Amino acid sequence: MSSGRRKEEPPQPQLVNGALKVSVWSKVLRSDAAWEDKDEFLDVIYWFRQIIAVVLGVIWGVLPLRGFLGIAGFCLINAGVLYLYFSNYLQIDEEEYGGTWELTKEGFMTSFALFMVIWIIFYTAIHYD
Repeated sequence: MSSGRRKEEPPQPQLVNGALKVSVWSKVLRSDAAWEDKDEFLDVIYWFRQIIAVVLGVIWGVLPLRGFLGIAGFCLINAGVLYLYFSNYLQIDEEEYGGTWELTKEGFMTSFALFMVIWIIFYTAIHYD
């Protein structure tokens, strides 16, 4: 008598226009990745900014940073890390995406708002009497 279970087959690779589709996550970590879809690259920049905002918000909240120093530090680190990522690591042509300024400000305000919320929550929870 058989066990009734079927042997699962490994997933087949996805093909797009006859070529193997590469995962976005594998493109993010490779400096020689080609970004055919402009929106896909801008989404990566957007979500990378959100991750930076959460990490810096937690760090700034745990450390007793306050005021202008914390906000200026966030802005410099957020813009600087992403600029280094897309200009030095990926070495993309910024003009193809609207220029350096367009890439630098992509998702900045939402990441700033997220940073502020996380920073306030952690600072208040740890340092407020």
